[in-house]
Amino acid sequence: MTDSITRITGNGGETHQHAGDDDAVLTTNHGVPISDNQNSLKSGERGPTLLEDFVLREKIFHFDHERIPERIVHARGSGAHGVFEATDDISDLTRAAVFTKGEKTEVFVRFSTVAGGAGSVDTPRDVRGFAVKFYTREGNWDLVGNNIPVFFIQDAIKFPDLVHAVKMEADRGYPQAGSAHDTFWDWASLMPESTHMLMWAMSDRTLPRSFRTMEGFGVHTFKLVNAEGKASFVKFHWKPKLGLQSTIWDEALKLQAADNDYQRRDLFEAIDTGAFPEWELGIQVFDQAFADAQPYDVLDATKLIPEEDVPVRIIGRMTLNRNVDNFFAETEQVAFLPTNIVPGIDFSNDPLLQGRLFSYLDTQKSRLGTTNFHQIPINAPRCPFGNFQRDGMMQTQVPKGRANYEPNSLAAHGEEGGPRESPVRGFATANAATGPDETGDKLRIRAERFADHYSQARLFYRSQTENEQAHIASSFVFELSKVGLLDQVPPRMVANLRNVDEDLAKRVADGLGIDLPPKAEAAREPVDMNPSEALSIHRNMKETLEGRAVGILIADGTDAAALDAVIAAVDGAKGKPVIVAPKVGGATLSDGSTRKADGQLAGTPSQLFDAVAVVLSDEGCKTLLKEGAAVQWVMDAFGHLKAIGASDAAQPLLDKAGVEADDGVTGLDDGFVEAAARRFYDREPKVRMLA
Repeated sequence: MTDSITRITGNGGETHQHAGDDDAVLTTNHGVPISDNQNSLKSGERGPTLLEDFVLREKIFHFDHERIPERIVHARGSGAHGVFEATDDISDLTRAAVFTKGEKTEVFVRFSTVAGGAGSVDTPRDVRGFAVKFYTREGNWDLVGNNIPVFFIQDAIKFPDLVHAVKMEADRGYPQAGSAHDTFWDWASLMPESTHMLMWAMSDRTLPRSFRTMEGFGVHTFKLVNAEGKASFVKFHWKPKLGLQSTIWDEALKLQAADNDYQRRDLFEAIDTGAFPEWELGIQVFDQAFADAQPYDVLDATKLIPEEDVPVRIIGRMTLNRNVDNFFAETEQVAFLPTNIVPGIDFSNDPLLQGRLFSYLDTQKSRLGTTNFHQIPINAPRCPFGNFQRDGMMQTQVPKGRANYEPNSLAAHGEEGGPRESPVRGFATANAATGPDETGDKLRIRAERFADHYSQARLFYRSQTENEQAHIASSFVFELSKVGLLDQVPPRMVANLRNVDEDLAKRVADGLGIDLPPKAEAAREPVDMNPSEALSIHRNMKETLEGRAVGILIADGTDAAALDAVIAAVDGAKGKPVIVAPKVGGATLSDGSTRKADGQLAGTPSQLFDAVAVVLSDEGCKTLLKEGAAVQWVMDAFGHLKAIGASDAAQPLLDKAGVEADDGVTGLDDGFVEAAARRFYDREPKVRMLA
């Protein structure tokens, strides 16, 4: 690339880089010059993406087949079986049988990280996949989403570029499973449309405490279609029963050191012990009039619809109640496809969704080696299915007779004729238009309202608590500080952030030690939207111990009655008490009994718990004062803003660990269990410097 490259902003605010006369020209694999590498070909400004777009198809096709057999993204996953029950009557909105009130449908869910390979770890700062396969009586429906309601890009043609930028760098093969490096931020700083997603990615949403305490979203705008053919727009939301909960950055780093499989283990053990994870399924439903009245485009995957504007209506409940029998056969071989929809649910013209409809089906052929991947048990529908598709690699069915085509008249001659189409029961695409610009010339273009890349990023940032805003600013500082020789990238990113919030940009610039750059020119000036409490983790955390673990540190001489009282109190609050001792064999208590430990101190750090209790005698505390792991155990619990309950005799250990008195530091009475249900974010300025 030479200085003759020109940078142009498209009508949707996207960055185009045009070759000069002497520069290499981007082409297809067959040498055809490409005029636009930013937009797929659509039928009109907001119309569907066209199959004839050979540039899009070749780019996605090649990307889908880059690696075999591991998933290119979402490679590290955890799966479980369960059941979905429809709890509300929405027959006025959709004919889908899965939403018949009282209907119970078997499901398989796969949670995953995005950037890392299958051998990476559970706890990096990353988006989490949240994919649900519903085995409905009308066929499989796959709701393939994430734990964040928006995405980095507006058009599927940019997906290979996004993933290439965020994955390990091509020349060195690292870093693994993280975005804090040159190529990602170089790309992101040149893609203003990614700004809203970057706010989410730099927030605590990408550091979930567990799969059980994160939300899920369908991301795209879909349609619900009722029996009369009336279509409504819909967005899907999963709300965890246990509420939202996240870790903080330092805690996530130490969790990785303690247990690479922390979230995978948490899910498996919760189901194994009968603490079945639950989510409510909610929908935001709206019509074309609402869509037209918004300052953003509802078909833009980088935008969300604030819950204050369209409240989430709860229509069902999902419970995960069975672990997989074999990880490879189920979790690894499960194939999710956005094209798997059932009558009563339909697609919109979201250009990111339209590209996914091609990409996923093509990917499964590469990963699983056969067009018959749907016959693998985890992918097979639970309802009867049949067609005239035959043969192929790894065919496991044995169709009988001559009927492998239709129409045919074999049944009239006494032979089996096979299945036939059904206009009444079959899937039919909703024919309602999605806006006045759906038809028109074939264009590589984005709708005008797609050009606003900052309003919703500003909405997200200003909806956070002060602590959450500090975490976002600090995350940008950390990630951008990892950018090496590309010294133009951090100022370019901060210039973009000035369109989000001036204070945020200043904090990031100060944290990086650079001058505040001029504000980047916005393709469309951002507007102020009302803050949304639904976007904050801290405002939506439930003060409960249910489903959460409490570490209880003991040593020789620990008061037996006090220990039993703490265990009983945690059990009573539906928490999980976990005893930690210097030796896994346990400790000799004050009454002479021996209490076995659930974990050894050196290998069971406090990062594994949501709160801690330190139940020590004078002699036990004296011993642990000389044990660095014990001091670190308490220090980290305090630093990670957790409740600490302690016996009077344990005070010297707390003092050595730097614990200062606050509402989260209690005795072992009822106040501890009450405090253990929350975190104490007002403590954070005492323990670390944030941007």
